Amino acid sequence: MKLSTKTLDAKGKAGDIELNDEVFGVEPRADILHRVVTWQLEKRRATARGTRERADVARTGKKFGRQKGGGTARHGDRRAPVFVGGGKAHGARVRDFNPSLNKKIRALGLKMALSSHAKAGSLIVLDGFEVGKTKELKGQFEKLGVGKTALVIDGGGDKGNGFLAARNLAGVNVLPAAGANVYDILKHDTLVLTRAAVEKLEARFNG
Repeated sequence: MKLSTKTLDAKGKAGDIELNDEVFGVEPRADILHRVVTWQLEKRRATARGTRERADVARTGKKFGRQKGGGTARHGDRRAPVFVGGGKAHGARVRDFNPSLNKKIRALGLKMALSSHAKAGSLIVLDGFEVGKTKELKGQFEKLGVGKTALVIDGGGDKGNGFLAARNLAGVNVLPAAGANVYDILKHDTLVLTRAAVEKLEARFNG
């Protein structure tokens, strides 16, 4: 798949880039994307710390009063939740939010997410992502026709000037190529990749 690259600088000359069809030309499937997004969101969840219930509290089990005639309720032991130091009634329990998903399915989901933007025409490839100020970048994105929300993925890491300028723009998020994931790619209207990011993403699947 051949795509015309663009530049942030209006005076710059745009060239062409050949995108690997095995990465950017895969037919998206809703079931695969749903599985990967569900897995990703479940991996983010943190479980509650388990509390000690009646069976977990180390207190005496001896009956501390007679059955009748004491003028109080007939309690069996001090582990009951009604006593200070007793076990928690219906306490929080540790739950497993760490599901597994086959690596091939995860890789396929990422390919489909990238391909969905390429197929919809919402994929923009930039020669580079070096920019001075946020105001300047905002005007450049408007000229490029970037949608309300955009995800910028750069192959040069997250320390460049472009990252610093873009993080102050509403609706724009930036990621290094190593952090590319299905959920973030799908939830943005426009996907902006640099040449370096394309090379790293393709190498990620070929390696």
